Amino acid sequence: MSVLLRLFYEFFKTGLFAVGGGLATIPFLRDMGASTGWFTDADLTTMIAVSESTPGPMGVNMATYVGFHIGGVLGSVVATIGLITPSVIVILIIAGFLQRFRDSKLVDSAFKGLRPASTALIAAAGVSVARNVLLRLGDAGGSFLKIFDWPAILLCAAVFACMQHKKLKKLHPIVYIAVSAALGVVFRFAGA
Repeated sequence: MSVLLRLFYEFFKTGLFAVGGGLATIPFLRDMGASTGWFTDADLTTMIAVSESTPGPMGVNMATYVGFHIGGVLGSVVATIGLITPSVIVILIIAGFLQRFRDSKLVDSAFKGLRPASTALIAAAGVSVARNVLLRLGDAGGSFLKIFDWPAILLCAAVFACMQHKKLKKLHPIVYIAVSAALGVVFRFAGA
């Protein structure tokens, strides 16, 4: 199977089953990275950080990133189209039958059933990202204290503390992203 066709197929599957937005795509992307070898869990964590801090839907940003990494500009277009195609198809089908679906108890029940699944996908993504960012499971070297990425934990605690103050809570999220990025660079140069 050509790389472009595989990109379309993998992201079509992700778009088809990732109900709940960009964060719900993370478990699917994790499986995709493991099965294709296109990216590692660490790469996925970086993609999440970049996708969250750039404009646009996170899932689309990640599809574009992976597609570009694997197949250049054409790969990014193919992966992005693969991700959004299932949504477009579903929207077109629903639009055609909107009046019939509007008051349907069956459809309402189906969406109520999808909420817990979507919540679980997002929770799994959060746990996965927290584990990748806050723990150093690969280089623990047998020491319990070395399992933790202390600079990341301290930064997380500092941001949480700042969010508890009314004035700091009102700051735009880009301020926290910029300060965290600057501190990450400082920690990296300090060897932490």
